Amino acid sequence: MHQNRSSSDARATRLAFPALLLGNLILAVGPWMVRLADVGPVASGFWRLAIAIPFLALFALGQQRGREAPSAPLVAMVAAGGLFFAADLAAWHVGIGLTKLANASLFGNSSSFILVVYGFVALRRLPRKVQLLALLCAAAGAALLMGSSYEASPAHFTGDLFTLTAGLFYTGYLVAVDRARRTMAPMPVLAIATTAGALPLLILANLLGQKVLPGDWTPLVILSIGSQVIGQGLLVYAVGYLSPVVVGLGLLAQPAAGAVIGRLAYGETMSLADAAGAVLIAAALVLIRLPERKADLATGGAQDH
Repeated sequence: MHQNRSSSDARATRLAFPALLLGNLILAVGPWMVRLADVGPVASGFWRLAIAIPFLALFALGQQRGREAPSAPLVAMVAAGGLFFAADLAAWHVGIGLTKLANASLFGNSSSFILVVYGFVALRRLPRKVQLLALLCAAAGAALLMGSSYEASPAHFTGDLFTLTAGLFYTGYLVAVDRARRTMAPMPVLAIATTAGALPLLILANLLGQKVLPGDWTPLVILSIGSQVIGQGLLVYAVGYLSPVVVGLGLLAQPAAGAVIGRLAYGETMSLADAAGAVLIAAALVLIRLPERKADLATGGAQDH
């Protein structure tokens, strides 16, 4: 029995990093759907969460069956994380309409580097040489993506500011998820956070006078199922098996993918600097995983999440 459980944990750990990358690539489609939606930007954030709630509730009930119910303080912490997530979506969705898709993904995931710092503080150690090289590659790649956008147009500043603020809120959400995943299964965590964030977004959308009821549900359904159920589902799953350092850099897969989507969907400029930035981010993702893989082999399995 113990051997089967260890084998299952090891398999879950092996799947975590691909899940992290796939989740972020799916999440990169979200800004495109926000632009296509015929409701206000905050209202689109509400529908992203509201449509997902029934699906996440069913998945959460399935995962929670046979497990001990989470404590009230733990549920409250996850709910607080959901409020951070709601604030993230509100600021991010406003910013998406005011800047390039690549910028929205890049600044919206500025939490990457904050989460990396949090990860090393939590581990109580300095980065290894390979990790430091990965961080340098990621920083250089992000700088190239950001620098190229400003050469194209300084008019993106307001949108960039909104999405940067969103990234700060996203950090609070991810820290709450990281702590909750030490004892909770992924879907209950995501279901609680999603439910907590929906109503505040609806209230804010109405206070801002935004259109809430859509004429075309297609972009909102794709946004909700793709970004919230599948994308966030994969991300929250991966958080339970990977360190915040790896998760943080994994978030940078989004702006690289966002640059490609922006180029294909809207003809947004994708310069050589953008391409070089995407390559450097890809290199960082490979490098940051090397120490983790060695640690997995040394311990013979996953973290006990």
